[in-house]
Amino acid sequence: MHLVLLGPDLFAAFHDFVRASKDLGVRVSGIGSTPQSRLRVGLKRHLDAWEQVRNPFDPHEVALAVRRLAKAAPVDRLETVEERLIESAAGAREELGLPGLSLRSARLCRDKPAMKQALREAKIPCAESAAVSSGRALREFAELHGFPLILKPIAGLGSQKTFRVDDVKELERAARALGVDRGEPAAVEEFIEGHEGFYDTLSIDGEPGLEFISHYYPSVLEALGNRAIAPQIAATNRVGMESYGELRDLGRKVIRTLGIGTSATHMEWFFGPKGLKISEIGARPPGERIWDLYCVGNDLDLYAAWASAIVRGRVDVAPSRRLATGSVQVRPERDGRIAGYENLEEVMQRIRPFVFAKEVPAVGRETVAIDKGYLANAWFRLRHSDYDALCELMNWIGRTLKVRVS
Repeated sequence: MHLVLLGPDLFAAFHDFVRASKDLGVRVSGIGSTPQSRLRVGLKRHLDAWEQVRNPFDPHEVALAVRRLAKAAPVDRLETVEERLIESAAGAREELGLPGLSLRSARLCRDKPAMKQALREAKIPCAESAAVSSGRALREFAELHGFPLILKPIAGLGSQKTFRVDDVKELERAARALGVDRGEPAAVEEFIEGHEGFYDTLSIDGEPGLEFISHYYPSVLEALGNRAIAPQIAATNRVGMESYGELRDLGRKVIRTLGIGTSATHMEWFFGPKGLKISEIGARPPGERIWDLYCVGNDLDLYAAWASAIVRGRVDVAPSRRLATGSVQVRPERDGRIAGYENLEEVMQRIRPFVFAKEVPAVGRETVAIDKGYLANAWFRLRHSDYDALCELMNWIGRTLKVRVS
């Protein structure tokens, strides 16, 4: 077996996928834009070969690199877990005749309005949406569906450049920020009121081999620009409960509808006055190292399970559901240099039995902008046998710990 991974040089978390693949005893090669001499040591030691390309987003250039790697050993799989490279990898697979996520499915997972149209045609509840590239089209959508609305890039990543707009003036400002007034395409959709979470799987031939459910507290957009909020992600150990049955069934239907075969998936959802609605799905693992939460809470190596799914076509482990796990971020009062922490000793004393990872930046370090994700500035990752107790502990941390800035 010769597995080629596209883009493992783009972020450090990709190294775990490379390591797990190599541990199975297969030949693992990589393709990326970084010169081989500048690869991180942790990545380089698990790779059998490396091909540098000028543009990893060009499917044909990627296919040519795969052909060069195939001279040493025939290539069996080409994979990536990087959202921005999903379509490039699929295009190269199509050119080479390799198995994996199809180009159609990759495009549906990247193009949010096209995805939602496919879901609506399959009678899957999701937000009304459209692709727009002019102020006129945007105003027409607003007149038809009313405010509030969400405006974001067609193929966005996470919540980057995502705007909630509540009136015409805010709509015009968001349109300018995304270039819609200059003809740049964007996705506009109705705002879905309700609680937000996500349903993640490792799927084999379109059926979940492993599945996990997590919650945002509060919603991502609500937390994005508010320093007073200590945002949380909580991975439940109650996945099998009847109350999650509708979500599990709907998530599986989404995977089948979009033709996602053997892949990690990350699907975001809302539950509110209009019931359960799907936000979007990606054919990739979640960001923010969420898989680490699942590993700790379920006594398994999810990266090894992914490698087994790709290389062997099966998953040989089962989640224990022993622990609920979560992550809470405590934000500084403003940007600047960290001057100190209030109540840090009290917090550490109480959470010591439950914390398994943390980051408490040293006094004097520059703060990080709060829109850089859930692992910026001070954060704590906790585990507990009881989901409600875990959430209360994270709430208490957010109320108690203060980050002061000079």
